[in-house]
Amino acid sequence: MPRTRKESFIFTMIMCFGMVSVMSVYNLWINGGLAEFKWSEFLIGSGIAYVIAFCLDIFVVATFAKKIAFKLPINKEKPIQIILAISSCMVIGMVFGMSLFGVIKEVGLTNDFFKIYSFALLKNLIVALPLQLFIMGPIVRKIFMKIYY
Repeated sequence: MPRTRKESFIFTMIMCFGMVSVMSVYNLWINGGLAEFKWSEFLIGSGIAYVIAFCLDIFVVATFAKKIAFKLPINKEKPIQIILAISSCMVIGMVFGMSLFGVIKEVGLTNDFFKIYSFALLKNLIVALPLQLFIMGPIVRKIFMKIYY
């Protein structure tokens, strides 16, 4: 996995791209947005979400996720346990942040904000966690390994 800052930067770029792409389509689908789907709006919205997700990942979530993951009772000599712990913590942090972004973008700070945000958190977490652990994580790791090793 990434060993240098440059490798970590590239890995994060690829992972964010994959997760934002799939989660954007998922959120359009569950919110009825596929009926009025327009590529231009999707690409602009996903591009903005990508930049926000990338910055959130690099500057906020990664640091805390790694600290929390290494405090969990895992065998730190088994790479798969480290990967699963960090990935899980990353997903939870990113879902909190990106759901906040999505709810503010779509409905703003209304009286129902906490209700809508809580529901968005749940809907996004139940898809993002398995997506990351079983699909996107392995795909991105394979791509990364082809680039660097």
